[in-house]
Amino acid sequence: MRISSLRKRAAILLIATFVGSPITLLAQDKPDAKDNKPSDSTAGPAPKGKLDDKENPLMVGKRNINKHTLNFYSLEKEVALGQQLAAQVEQQAKFIDDPVITEYINRVGQNIVLHSDAKVPFTIKVLDSEDVNAFALPGGFFFVNKGLILAADNEAEIVGVMAHEIAHVAARHGVEQATKGTLANLAFIPLIFMTGGLATIAYNALQFAVPIAFLKFSRGMESEADMLGAEYAWAAGYDPHSLVTFFEKLEKKDKDKPGTLAKVFRSHPPTPDRITKVSELIAKFPDRDEYTVNTSEFSRVKARLLQLTNSRVLAASGERSGPQRPTLKRRKDGDDQTTTGQPTGDQPKDKPTLKRRDSDGKTSDTKPPTNQP
Repeated sequence: MRISSLRKRAAILLIATFVGSPITLLAQDKPDAKDNKPSDSTAGPAPKGKLDDKENPLMVGKRNINKHTLNFYSLEKEVALGQQLAAQVEQQAKFIDDPVITEYINRVGQNIVLHSDAKVPFTIKVLDSEDVNAFALPGGFFFVNKGLILAADNEAEIVGVMAHEIAHVAARHGVEQATKGTLANLAFIPLIFMTGGLATIAYNALQFAVPIAFLKFSRGMESEADMLGAEYAWAAGYDPHSLVTFFEKLEKKDKDKPGTLAKVFRSHPPTPDRITKVSELIAKFPDRDEYTVNTSEFSRVKARLLQLTNSRVLAASGERSGPQRPTLKRRKDGDDQTTTGQPTGDQPKDKPTLKRRDSDGKTSDTKPPTNQP
């Protein structure tokens, strides 16, 4: 009985050490003073349909969208976790380092973050990858693929996809998945008290699978990211329909060329049901006098990225690009072959002929004087 009691106490101590203060975190479901304040969702243009605070784009940044989320990670721990995962990406991936491209994508992304519910700063980088995709890790480490920029027809389409990924971080989906994984691991606590190599192998195997959860979310999480992403795009001044049109365009490409859609958004493919739901939600948003759809800067950046990509392809194939200097060729006497470059010693070096006019107005050819005595 004493050994069993010691094991239970050790298990409880391990759980408390890893998760911090679960009692406080679980108590988030209780209403607080802030929740009892009158809602200001009626401020500004009124929605065209009935929306709760989580669906209303006018409430972005004024609400706690995570108050009912079971989460063992503080924001500090989430950022530290994201740094570790981002370091792994940076060790394996290639990046676009062109300052014009990276500054533009970072500025567009930071504007969306400013009009979101995110509580952490974002670090945004451009991956040199042809895949039409983007992904954000816990703690605000965001990677945008080159293929997404080239596939988009306007700036609003990029914003729609980026807003969706920023929503995953704002809703803390990554660490929510990690918390669920931790709870599953608790069932294997007796392994810690085992001896020998079997315990170590089993425990490491469980930990190895956790990072997969950071990029593969449930249907409910994807639907929530669609909803929040549409709100963030609207709040940032962009047409929220662009996310829907971009998904529809990808679906059409997949019909024309099967397998295209399977390569994009592998972890969360846009389904017709998701497209329908987000379209119905956007229809209830307040009207705006104008939306940003495209900018001349997007066109310049996309053209610059395309030129950079093509130049790298030519360099990799060994083909010469750019203007070439002309090559001079001279023909030898009595020979049909030509030589390149300056005349050699075997080639005649004819001197110019001078023409002089005499007193009668006639001209005669004379050789210039030589330097011989």
